[in-house]
Amino acid sequence: MRLYIIRHGDPDYAIDHLTEAGKREAAALAERLAGEGLTHLFSSPLGRARATLAYTAAKLGMEGEILPWTKELSLNAAPPGKPHSAAWDVPGETIRSRPILEPRWRNRPRAIQGSDGKNLKAVWAGVRRESDAFLARFGYVRETGTYRIQEANRHRLAIFCHGGFGLTWLAHLLDLPLAWVYSGFFLPPTSVTTILFDERSSDRAVPRCLGLGDISHLHMAGLPMSTSGIKANAD
Repeated sequence: MRLYIIRHGDPDYAIDHLTEAGKREAAALAERLAGEGLTHLFSSPLGRARATLAYTAAKLGMEGEILPWTKELSLNAAPPGKPHSAAWDVPGETIRSRPILEPRWRNRPRAIQGSDGKNLKAVWAGVRRESDAFLARFGYVRETGTYRIQEANRHRLAIFCHGGFGLTWLAHLLDLPLAWVYSGFFLPPTSVTTILFDERSSDRAVPRCLGLGDISHLHMAGLPMSTSGIKANAD
């Protein structure tokens, strides 16, 4: 089985949709995905992800399924009274100089809060729980960082989602410390991250990243990479 974790196109956050540039990106993405042999399409319930999915769904003549748990995470890492700053936007030098996002949550909860009052620890636990339930639908049951194969398949699942959510999900799939993923990786708009469930034995699969944040479809279409989400020297 393969997962294609796809960030939505260049966003117009004010109306939760795509900019004109984002629509061009989504069209180029659809052309690229047409050759991937996708068997299932899924989307976050948010407008910008659904709008991105629509181009691929129309190209392939397929319907998409909404997965509520893949919506963007709302996690404010800024102190009270300061402008909103998502947890994955905390400067890397802050994360790496002091482990503010303790990878295994052994020592203390964090004060990073979501709009629903849940802290990062609770949100992280929720993503892991929902991911495991979703993958079990397709015959892969998580056990101690690997997946027991109940029913092997060669499905190719495309999930249209978000930058922060995508990084969080990758940390779980690849069994990486969340803080390291937040401070070390970036998923550009319409980027494709491909995860293969590597089956080297008859009963176990281990997620393996074949490509992270790929935007080759933008290069092929002569489109620039959107820097939405890069906070400093994007040039």
